[in-house]
Amino acid sequence: MFTKILIANRGEIACRVIATCQRLGIATVAVYSDADRDARHVRLADEAVGIGPAPARESYLRSDAILDAARRTGAQAIHPGYGFLSENADFAQACAEAGIVFIGPSAAAIRAMGDKSAAKALMAQAGVPLTPGYHGDAQDPAFLREQADAIGYPVLIKASAGGGGKGMRRVDDSAAFTDALASCQREAQSAFGNAHVLVEKYVERPRHIEIQVFGDSHGNVVYLFERDCSVQRRHQKVLEEAPAPGMTAERRAAMGKAAVDAARAVNYVGAGTVEFIAGPDGDFYFMEMNTRLQVEHPVTECITGTDLVEWQLRVASGAPLPLQQDQLQIRGHALEARLYAEDADKGFLPSTGTLRDLRLPAGSAHVRVDAGVEQGDAITPFYDPMIAKLIVWDVDRDAALRRMQQALAECEVVGVTTNAAFLRRLVMTDSFANAKLDTALIEREQAALTLVDGDTDAALWALAAVAAVATDAPASTDARDPHSPWQASDGWRLGQRAARRVTLEHRGSQRVVAVEGRNDAWSLRVDDAEVQATGRVGGGQLALQIGQTLHRARIVRDGGELYLFGTDGVQRFTLHDPVSEADQGVADAGSLVAPMPGRIVATLLAPGTQVTRGTPLLVLEAMKMEHTLQAPADGTVQGYRVKAGDQVGDGAVLVDFEAT
Repeated sequence: MFTKILIANRGEIACRVIATCQRLGIATVAVYSDADRDARHVRLADEAVGIGPAPARESYLRSDAILDAARRTGAQAIHPGYGFLSENADFAQACAEAGIVFIGPSAAAIRAMGDKSAAKALMAQAGVPLTPGYHGDAQDPAFLREQADAIGYPVLIKASAGGGGKGMRRVDDSAAFTDALASCQREAQSAFGNAHVLVEKYVERPRHIEIQVFGDSHGNVVYLFERDCSVQRRHQKVLEEAPAPGMTAERRAAMGKAAVDAARAVNYVGAGTVEFIAGPDGDFYFMEMNTRLQVEHPVTECITGTDLVEWQLRVASGAPLPLQQDQLQIRGHALEARLYAEDADKGFLPSTGTLRDLRLPAGSAHVRVDAGVEQGDAITPFYDPMIAKLIVWDVDRDAALRRMQQALAECEVVGVTTNAAFLRRLVMTDSFANAKLDTALIEREQAALTLVDGDTDAALWALAAVAAVATDAPASTDARDPHSPWQASDGWRLGQRAARRVTLEHRGSQRVVAVEGRNDAWSLRVDDAEVQATGRVGGGQLALQIGQTLHRARIVRDGGELYLFGTDGVQRFTLHDPVSEADQGVADAGSLVAPMPGRIVATLLAPGTQVTRGTPLLVLEAMKMEHTLQAPADGTVQGYRVKAGDQVGDGAVLVDFEAT
């Protein structure tokens, strides 16, 4: 076994590898970019080496800098994690030539499976079922469109060297093919340095089922059962679970055999995942093989009682697999949700900022949290915006589902917008609760997943108003004195009481709430409703009785944002000051601004073009994905302030726009 390894990655997966190494007594070396100098994985590792500026191509994708760090620190092996260099055959080869063990498959195996077109041909020879499509080398747009027309729509364009949903587009008709191809190729070139694509038949109502495989250098290959990763958006996984609901023993055995055959075809050593598209008729087709550990590997660990990182370390050091196929069994059910810094109500735009308040569920026999950040850390625009993975396990799916609902409700994050509320709504939908799974689940359940503006009841507005008043109150010089006048927030003034007027915004709706009261009783008016509240507010906690209901919540005030964290999740309010806002002016009212830092990919229209609301105006690349920004209303594009290739900051004016 190794005594010291270097982890060529960052964030959650680097922290995950460090945890296993600490348990096994293996020293770890972290690498970091300038943006990650104080990151959690750096703090956890035994040693840390800086490898360059914030952009990944200048740091985490620099194989020379990483190999130099391994040599200087005496690391015997390199764990690549996932993403970055984890499926880079040249890097695996360079490690071997430097006498440093690459904790993963051989360069030859990575090359064989890294090119999706070549992998399809190899799988056909191995007898693994394939999706109908074009997997050749010809890349002329007109030719590819002809192939798509012959296959029959809908089709799926996929980056040949891709993964993670990047460089992938569904196309529903011939007219849309050329534009979708261009966008797909741009994204593929940016993400993988390779614009080559393949075109396949899009399987209607498909399930995405993947098989975890593991091989060693002694000729052993096993499969550790399946994961269902059907719940996706934009081809990126959102929820994963193991085992797959409704999987029969016969189908599991057939898919497991196909996955093992795929691994044996390339003499696979290490952890890998063979991904399949499964149709409603029971057929399944090879999609791709990921020659690395997957983000969702914890659900497999939960149901098999294994540590796959430990298996990776042992196999890479030359040991045989810890268990053979007949020793592996499924126990219970596990679910994983990816907690991201993104705004689900604004098209899942990534959110950047400092995690000024972060509370995640406590770990237990039923709950596991894999996080790459802690309170005070920053989510930057340079990397994936994942905060943590929430993994739950229980004896069956229904019990695990209840665990997940509770775990998501316990996520408290201030400083960035997260998808926690969206995930909780998602696991509570009829489709997911009843395991009616396919890759269109999110689209199908859109009504249940979309918040309705203005659906907040009077009691919640009242709670927020009291919390706002309480957090505005000046602190007493002697907090132990409950009778101090400096503790009062009851609106007292000489001659008569006065009501405070609190302007709040929530889910697109705005209310002005009148608040009168003292430290334990309040009278409020929300629109035409009178609300009486009694209880205590203080120390960041709220416990108020309104009618027959006792409301409890933790209060966090972050500038103009007010958060109420309760048993049903988070309610976020914006506090408005009408006086100061009236003075802000409207200098940029006729413009479109960047919702996050990023790089301009393309401007789409000529100045002077008249457009309708929702018309695409430009393409912005951020957080490793392309985002199309649209016209906010009917109007005219006056001109662009940016051009393709420009780097822009959050809030930068991009388009001069005149609404009509």
